[in-house]
Amino acid sequence: MTIDGTKNIVIIGAGINGLVAANYLIRAGHHVVLLESKDRVGGACVSETVEIGGRSQDYALGASTLGLMQDFVWQETGLADRLETWTCTHPDIVFFPDVEDPVLIHEDPARLAQELRDHWGEEGDIRAYQADHDRVVAFLRQGYRTAQPPRVDEAKSALGSDLAQRWITGSASQLLDHYFTAERTKLYFGMMVNESGPVSLHEPYSAYIIPMMSSGSVFEGYYGYIKGGIWQVTQELGRINQELGVDLILSCKVRGVDAANAVVRYESDGSEHEIKSDHVIFATDPQTAARLTGDADLTAKTQVQKILGTSGKLNLMFRNPVQWKTHGDSPQGQTAFRYFFAVDTVKDFEAATQAVTDGEVDFAPGYFQVYCEGQAMRHLADNNPYERLAVFFKNLALGQTGQELAQVEATLRQKVLAHIANPQDCIWSRLMTPRDLQHTFGFPGGNIEHTMLVEGQSYDGRHYSQAFGRRFYQWGSFDNASICGSSTYPGGSVAGTPACMCVQELLRDW
Repeated sequence: MTIDGTKNIVIIGAGINGLVAANYLIRAGHHVVLLESKDRVGGACVSETVEIGGRSQDYALGASTLGLMQDFVWQETGLADRLETWTCTHPDIVFFPDVEDPVLIHEDPARLAQELRDHWGEEGDIRAYQADHDRVVAFLRQGYRTAQPPRVDEAKSALGSDLAQRWITGSASQLLDHYFTAERTKLYFGMMVNESGPVSLHEPYSAYIIPMMSSGSVFEGYYGYIKGGIWQVTQELGRINQELGVDLILSCKVRGVDAANAVVRYESDGSEHEIKSDHVIFATDPQTAARLTGDADLTAKTQVQKILGTSGKLNLMFRNPVQWKTHGDSPQGQTAFRYFFAVDTVKDFEAATQAVTDGEVDFAPGYFQVYCEGQAMRHLADNNPYERLAVFFKNLALGQTGQELAQVEATLRQKVLAHIANPQDCIWSRLMTPRDLQHTFGFPGGNIEHTMLVEGQSYDGRHYSQAFGRRFYQWGSFDNASICGSSTYPGGSVAGTPACMCVQELLRDW
């Protein structure tokens, strides 16, 4: 540390959390070196380019929409001054098997209650669910803003024991049974529990995933789009950081980290380098951090963690704008998020979730979530050569790549195109599987959150610190090292919240 209190920080990994950590630290007056193994920043928030008919089109390789980032991160990093956003105000549109008339998920509780009663026979308390949900989300956001690590006793104090148990430490199945009576209602509100990995609705702490997935505040709990594509978030933040003075080193290979002394060894341009710093931050998955530090306890912990990912993504390109058969009579309706369920009961949903965990079954349909990116870009006056859709879906085994699962890709195309009036305009598709995520982004188990949100790995257990009462984001027993990847609280993709909380914790400690 220099005489004036400035610290020299090395951050490993230039995904969203590494970029956010670098931004907050450089703004706090510290010197930051950011090391990235790839030739560009972004982690899983990057684009790929495909050439179709002699014309190039970019598309989101990993994440597609912005939802879990906090508005204060969006503002304080400078992203809000550089990027344009848009979100659809049309209600989500939900389809179930063999039902032509979909349900609209209205924001207004009274309208939603009537809609679910008329279509799904729901007799539960929608108003109470939304009121309690909003209260828990507000509690989570307050913790993000003040960078207070999660504690069950704090949740009980702020929410009361009943709400804390129901929404944080309890199971999603108990939560949904408390408020709802209809199977389809439970499926819709519970589907995000296993969005990344095969987490059961009966798992302790699985209830917490539901408010956590709505706790982003850029769009007040909803998800939206960035002009030019979601990858503009990381690209622009990389530019902002360099303008502020962050020393970004791309295409380098970190060889090892002496975490006790904050020394990082890396290879760049064919030469070996060593940086002696005051603090090292791992904005990586925990297995990579354990390997680089060589710590036996951390290695043992990360090797037994549940890390399986079972989500897939299908990118589609159309030569003309997509025309939806249902609720496509307005620009907002054309852009609404669409959900297609392949099962009708919680029992069948659970069976599909678990069917792919042993790798013997490649694909067990659960639900499909469609993002109408091309329509959204037109709202942002960002014209592209081709219209694009992104379909996130469940459930895929870790075994094979998208290229090896041509039949699964064909099945998915058929299911989505059946709802589109101009299916003949679909001219290209690409399937991404958990194995592709593993190979492309280095996710150990193909899970975009690095680890599953199960008991012992969720909420207050989502850390690696031996001093979590003082430093929640500390890496093991090392005072000179922290970790803030997506494996740490709160989790989620394209958020940057773990990084912001980690840095605020360090600034308080220093």
